[in-house]
Amino acid sequence: MGGRRVVIAVVAVLGLLLVGTIAWANQARPVRYVNLGDSYSSGAGINPVAAGTAPACSQSQLNWAHDLASDRGYELTDVSCSGAQTRHFRTSQGAGVAPQLDALTADTDLVTLTIGGNDNDVFITAFGQCAQLGFQSGGRGNPCEQRFGTRFVDQVRASTYPNVVQALRDVRERAPKARVAISGYLQILSPQGCFPVMPIAAGDVGYLNDLQATLNDAVRRAAAETGATYLDVTPLSTGHDSCQLPGQRWVEPLVPVNAAPVHPNASGERGMAENAIAQLGLQAS
Repeated sequence: MGGRRVVIAVVAVLGLLLVGTIAWANQARPVRYVNLGDSYSSGAGINPVAAGTAPACSQSQLNWAHDLASDRGYELTDVSCSGAQTRHFRTSQGAGVAPQLDALTADTDLVTLTIGGNDNDVFITAFGQCAQLGFQSGGRGNPCEQRFGTRFVDQVRASTYPNVVQALRDVRERAPKARVAISGYLQILSPQGCFPVMPIAAGDVGYLNDLQATLNDAVRRAAAETGATYLDVTPLSTGHDSCQLPGQRWVEPLVPVNAAPVHPNASGERGMAENAIAQLGLQAS
């Protein structure tokens, strides 16, 4: 009987030690962090390129997710990809690029993203066409607004908004325990414009700024509808737009230094990371 009691006691002690070890391991594991989205998330055109990523995705080691993960010691899986639309959460964007939702699991703790700007090619068409028309007009008038009217904002409201809602719902389904945060897009143009650095006609600057505000509002409303956190970057990026001098600007103009044209540079991505850390109250892992 004495021997049996000793065996039982030893087993009990070992069991307590095992439970304690598991609990400690669970507490000690790093935050599992996944970054999704388009070129504003991937850091398109910013060198150096993240190792092992598809060249077409133009993912930078200095994008906001890499900055955030490095600052906080998080375990990062980054599948952001330049040119991504909301549909690429569920379908492949090209050879070697899996649907972005495949990166999410039930154990994912944090998800960040930017998405929506490429749906219907709204942003690339608007800025591309407006720049072309601005050159042709010598920076005068509002040729882009006259050509396209409400087409772009109508597309954002009718199509982009529900697409972002569905994308966020899909994220929640794949990562039900995760904290999900979607960022707005950094301010691209100053209120006055800066022709020809950004070749937008004077009368079209407000037109494009209204389009960007409409897109950011669609992202904000989609976040509210799905329980995600909207990371507002308009106030902090004001005064850091593409019209500012190098070192001050967070978004590059048509002829960039170290980023894709009309995209965040490394300072802009750092600003997005610091904004996320502050708004989410993120602690070190």
